This record gives sequence, structure tokens and C-alpha cells, in this order.
Amino acid sequence: MDGNATRVVVIGAGMGGLAAAIRLAARGCAVTLVEAQDMPGGKMRTLPSSAGPLDAGPTVLTLRAVFDDLFALAGARLEDHLTLLPQRILARHWWPDGSRLDLTGDPETDAAAVAAFSGPGEALAFRRFDRLARALHDAFEGPVMQAPHPDLAAILKATLTRPVLWRALLPGQSLHGLLARQFRDRRLVQLFARYATYVGGRPAHVPGVLALIWRAEAAGVWAVEGGMHRLALALADLARRLGVDLRLSTPALRVVRQGGRICGVQLASGATLPCAACIFAGDPAALVAGHLGPGLGDALPPSATQPRSLSAWVWSFAAIPEGPLAPDLVHHNVFFPADTSGEFGPLGRGDMPETPTLYVCAEDRSTGRPQGPERFEIIVNAPPGRTDQPEDFARCHARTFQTLRMLGLRFLPEPGPQALTTPAMLDRLFPGSGGAIYGRSPEGAFAAFARPPARTKVPGLYLAGGGAHPGAGVPMAALSGRHAAEAVMADLTFPSMSGRTAMPGGISTPSPTTGPAR
Repeated sequence: MDGNATRVVVIGAGMGGLAAAIRLAARGCAVTLVEAQDMPGGKMRTLPSSAGPLDAGPTVLTLRAVFDDLFALAGARLEDHLTLLPQRILARHWWPDGSRLDLTGDPETDAAAVAAFSGPGEALAFRRFDRLARALHDAFEGPVMQAPHPDLAAILKATLTRPVLWRALLPGQSLHGLLARQFRDRRLVQLFARYATYVGGRPAHVPGVLALIWRAEAAGVWAVEGGMHRLALALADLARRLGVDLRLSTPALRVVRQGGRICGVQLASGATLPCAACIFAGDPAALVAGHLGPGLGDALPPSATQPRSLSAWVWSFAAIPEGPLAPDLVHHNVFFPADTSGEFGPLGRGDMPETPTLYVCAEDRSTGRPQGPERFEIIVNAPPGRTDQPEDFARCHARTFQTLRMLGLRFLPEPGPQALTTPAMLDRLFPGSGGAIYGRSPEGAFAAFARPPARTKVPGLYLAGGGAHPGAGVPMAALSGRHAAEAVMADLTFPSMSGRTAMPGGISTPSPTTGPAR
């Protein structure tokens, strides 16, 4: 097809937008990818420091196969464009009583570590939990993560044939409740419950099925030499080599409709890019809020974007670590409070945690301890929709660095206000998000079914990114790009000039892309 028939505009050069653009270009589409910021990556952003560019977003790569597949589409290999550093220790976990636990992803090694940490009974409990998490991951990977939308029939079939899964899927079973029944040691409950925050939820409010995140991480964690932003740069280069017209510092003003269909994207400069389809790879809530023009509020139901996930206060700085704990830092470090009531209680009320869990990424510890200043990213969970308060910096600084000093870790110099990214700043960076990092909240038994799929109700408008199915996280956002690209290709190959209708009927015609479809 010629002209605009296969021209696609992608808005947003985060993981979802880059993945979608690469896949469409590999299939022969003419793709223009516009990004408001001056660098690709979206939330995979950087800040300058005396030690080099600082990651201020995602810190490691998991589910590497998603990106191996993406590079293979262009006849390339990921390892020829990036140096990935496998992490022998997935994370080092610390508690105020001086105890600590390393996890590696190897079941035998981790069971032995748990036995030394908490006794043989808890090691047996860990083995049971690990088997459950593995079974959940295997059962849900195909019908949820790899599918364009959750396949309820396949999910039911998988769960009915695997009784081991049932205790994680009981009505009202939260991740915290599942773990509290599994482990007697509250520290182990804290540790595995933290995976709820990986997708922006509170452990007592997300479904137990999210235990599967443990196995996704245990399957392998890689740091990227030079920082995670190198992944975004490599994908942007891959897109350009496939012919994608990547335009940085180019905000989209509105999506243009004609006759009920998307026909173009107007830029802030006033120019309009005609297209047959548009993939919006920002937060879907921006469409509902009118950030891309009026008339798109009907693209999604309200439940697709509300309620919102957690946000964060993010410290990004370079410093020299000192104190008894400094030599023992690894790439991933998690410092837990004595209990979590002072964290998730205030978060639920929209307040700053009184005793937060502190995630400390020592970005330069992937291969050992460097000399001189090191780059650090520290993440503190925050409620969404919070505006900056005059006292927030002092409170967040004290609850972060005073806590770490008491545990035996200090930084010289300690960072100032310029090192802190707040929820309000995240909202300005990612319009419509309300500062929520992960899009729609994962809390609630059917939250996974409420997250919007690639196709919207507006013909020609599609979604990608962490706010769309299958959800938050670097590999999940990249998978959303695959789902969006496949939906676009199916619709461009068999276009319908009419809008969608709720009326049943029609002829079943097989498609090589989608399989049997009505």
C-alpha cells in the first residue's frame, strides 16, 4: 500500500513506543516516532552528575528474551549493542536488627540462605513458595503477559488443572495474606511482599497472584554497563536503522480525527503528520484528561485509568559512601523498617511514609566497588496525586538519610533538593499521570482485567507503554509495544472504515496475525 495507508505515528519514545516503532518498521510501515523530551527512554531517564549520567528510573533488566527478540527482528543481536552484566546477587536485604539476606534466584542456594537466616522450617516454606511462584508464572505468562489481553478461558483452564495455584487465587486473597500464611518470619513476609510495589501497589491490597513476580526476577537480572539509559539509546539506534523517523524535542499537541477515525497528529510546532494509525505510548489517563485534544475521552472507560498506582520520591546523586555497610553494598539493596505499618498506612492516606522501605541502587557496584564518587538512586514509595509541600524535602531527606545513617551507611556529600524528583515533578514530566509511575493501580482482584489493551474505542488509536496491558516494568512495556504493533498491522491489512459497534454478528475470517477472528 502506498501513501498514508501504512503510515503510523507513535507518540512517546519510552519502552512501549520504541518497541512498537521497531516492530512496525520491520514489517514495512512508514513510522514517525515523536518524543517531547530531548532523549529517548521515557521513565528510563537520566540526570547529570560528577560521576556521569545518573539513572533516575528503572535500574535493571529482567526477562531478557523480550529484548533479544526485538533486536532479532532487525537482524541484530542485543549483545552486539549493549554490555549486559548478570547479577549474581539479585538483591541484598537489610533490617534494623542487623540481619541481612541475599537472594540469587537459584532455589537451592536461596533455600540454604533462608535456612541460615531464619531456620530450616522457613527454608521449607521458601521452597513451597518458590514452587508456587513458578507455577503461577508458568500458568499466567501465556494467557496474560504474552496475550494481547487477558484470556480468561485460558486462565481458568490453567488454574483448574493445577491445584497448587488455588491458594493464591482464593477470593480476597492478597499477596500479604498469602505470604503471612506461608512464612512465620515477618522479615520474609516483608521481603516477598515488596514485589507489590514493583507494579505500584500495596501488599495487603494486591491479589496473591502477584507472587509470580518473584520468579520473573529470579529468572535473571542484568545491569547495563553505563546505565539503563543505554538500552533506550540502543533501541533508538535500532529504530533509526530500520527507517523510523525519530524526532526528539517534538511534543505532540493533539490527535486529529476525521469521520470518526484517526487521520493525523498535530505537533506543538503547528505541523500535522498524516497517518493511518496512531500509537499513544504515554499514560492512557492523558487521553481521558484531554492532553491530546478534545474528543478522546471516549477512547477508554474510566475504569481503565482509575484508581492510580503508587508514585515515588527518587533521589539521584553521586557521593562517596562511608560507614560499616558501605563496603557491602551491591547493585540492588533494600533496607526494611522494623514493620510496615508506618509505610503503607500513611501511603493509603496520601501521606509520606513515616518509616519507609528504602531501595538503594548502587549503580556502579555491578562489577565491584569503584574508586571515588559513585552513582546512587534511592527510591521511597509515595502516594499518587500529591502536590509538593514546603516541608516535603526536609521530611524525605530525614526519613531517607537519617535512617541510613542509623543503620551504618552515610554519603559524602549528602544530596540537596536538586537531587530529588517528587511525585509532582513526575506528573509534569508525564502529563496526565498524576505522578503515578505504573499507570492504573494493580490493587483489586480484577485489576489486571481493567488495564486497557492496545486497541481503544477510537478507530486508528492504539496504546502502548506501562499504563497499557500487560502492565508496568521495562519488559512489560516492551511487550505492550508488540501488542500494539500487531493490532495495527492486523487493522491496516484488513481495514474497516466503520467505527466499532457492540452489535454481535459478522463473518469469521482467519488472519495470519490474529488467528480466527469475528
